[in-house]
Amino acid sequence: MTAPEDGVRTPAGDRRPLRRIGLVVHEGKPVAVAAAQRVRDWAGARDLPCTDIDVWSESDARRPAHEEAALAGNPDLVVTVGGDGTFLRGARVAAAAGALVLGVDVGRVGFLTDVEVDRLEEALQAVADGEVVLDARMMLTMRASRPLEIPGGMDALLRYGRGPALPSPAVRPGSAEEVGWGVPLEVLALNDVVFEKLARDRQASLALYVDSRLFASYSADALVVSTATGSTAYSFAAGGPVLSPDLEALVFTPVAPHMVFDRSLVLSARHRIGVRVLGRSGQVAVSVDGQLRGVLDPGDWVTVYGAAQRSELVRLDQPHFLDRVRSRFGLSDARAALADGDAPLVYDPGQPLPPDLQHPGPPPR
Repeated sequence: MTAPEDGVRTPAGDRRPLRRIGLVVHEGKPVAVAAAQRVRDWAGARDLPCTDIDVWSESDARRPAHEEAALAGNPDLVVTVGGDGTFLRGARVAAAAGALVLGVDVGRVGFLTDVEVDRLEEALQAVADGEVVLDARMMLTMRASRPLEIPGGMDALLRYGRGPALPSPAVRPGSAEEVGWGVPLEVLALNDVVFEKLARDRQASLALYVDSRLFASYSADALVVSTATGSTAYSFAAGGPVLSPDLEALVFTPVAPHMVFDRSLVLSARHRIGVRVLGRSGQVAVSVDGQLRGVLDPGDWVTVYGAAQRSELVRLDQPHFLDRVRSRFGLSDARAALADGDAPLVYDPGQPLPPDLQHPGPPPR
């Protein structure tokens, strides 16, 4: 059976002019540094500005995404050269600029990066010609009972083994004085938002709400709220399900909960997930796509929900997500099944799909 397509090819009338490129590079990998120079050379040959973004050293302060985008001239395309971590750095800036994001894969287990190094120039030209597949992914945003802050004295912890931390997210336009449903935070997550215990010897005690109704109170190492894209990241490592990335869904997965019910929840994107720190809990760290963005005290709460923006990933070919799952996780077939026969990699009778297979399921409401 022919596999369904996970992306949408750009219609000719919707082509976006390519006027400026932003570049995010994993400077610790020589192959990434060399590939980044090829991007600069390609752009230079076409008189396209190409600016390095999200650049920092141990002495630099990192900037919010909208500042990075503005300093780079609000690029139309953000190219990342590295693995999924580098891609997430670029995706946050691309979302702020409303730009496409193209991931060049030099990582180890990449689900987000797609273009191989030897196809780099081909991919750039395809973007310029408007001949690419756009893979639109849902993102998460947040409201909180107060602006997030990172307490003083945590700098050494944050810098251990990594570069400078991102600043706490600013408050989006709105009335911060009117707590009500919380202050809107200027933050976007492509993978996940994680609520994690701060002290090794103290569990996080967290109440989980779905659309303002209590589902359960957890004592756990962490709670993960992810998109379908993030279902193959921390949520998966904690035992959560793998979701097709084109699903508009929220995945909730507890990490090492001290309770019998330790299963994940998969909810429609129409829902919102609230997390409240219980009165005698330890402090709770809030991370967005792997970056610590604040610390919650007992009584604080955060609501995570689907953002209005989507991240638009550039693909050269129609992506087949489960092929990537099979290869990236090194899945092997059951030996007992293989003893009973071989299965073809693709089932295709060589005929057009019947209407009910072209558009399975009920029609949209």
